[in-house]
Amino acid sequence: MRAPFIAASALLLAACASVPPAATDDRWHPVPLPGKAATRYEPVHKDGRPAVLAVSDRSASLWRRHVEPPQAAPGEVRFSWWAQTLLEQASVADVDREDATARVVFGFGGDQARLPLRTRMSFDLAEALTGERPPYATLMYVWDASAPVGSVIVNPRSDRIRKIVVDSGPQGLRRWRDLAADFRLAFGEEPGPLQSVALMTDSDNTRSRARTWYGEVVLHQPGPLPRVSAP
Repeated sequence: MRAPFIAASALLLAACASVPPAATDDRWHPVPLPGKAATRYEPVHKDGRPAVLAVSDRSASLWRRHVEPPQAAPGEVRFSWWAQTLLEQASVADVDREDATARVVFGFGGDQARLPLRTRMSFDLAEALTGERPPYATLMYVWDASAPVGSVIVNPRSDRIRKIVVDSGPQGLRRWRDLAADFRLAFGEEPGPLQSVALMTDSDNTRSRARTWYGEVVLHQPGPLPRVSAP
């Protein structure tokens, strides 16, 4: 039972950290996952634009940074990605095939005392195994091979991880997302402070390979607050 739990902990930790500037910003850093080969993340240029290249070879890890201070009122978010191939055998709804060509991951704070005892115990175990406590809630935007765009998928190993499919199949999609509205859609409650942003390309479960470029992630808060951007 340890291996499935570590897999769930890995996804929880996608959001355990913090957001802003360029791909060369040293506040972004790789985050290895227990028992997994690491995906390689590299600052590059793609079609003349700054980007982060993710190369996954039967691997799973993250490229992540903290939002400091946490954003109390998340607003719109814009991001882009360019995938060389799709993981046709993968499915973000199936724990045995739970890989994704591209993910952008957001971690939110909240009152963990409100969560069921079983969830809090799993957070305790994740913290003991990794040294980091999972966030109150993790929201992922994902590119899946077949799930319909707009699907909200609850992770079967932890309902504190929920995914919204924004690209499906070979057709690319670039548009603004309302992060707060998407959180309400996925979790049915108001979002807490935004604590982290991460990129994740993984192909360990399907034992396959993926290559994806991530463009800038831009967060806009409501009102006259400064723009915060990330690669």
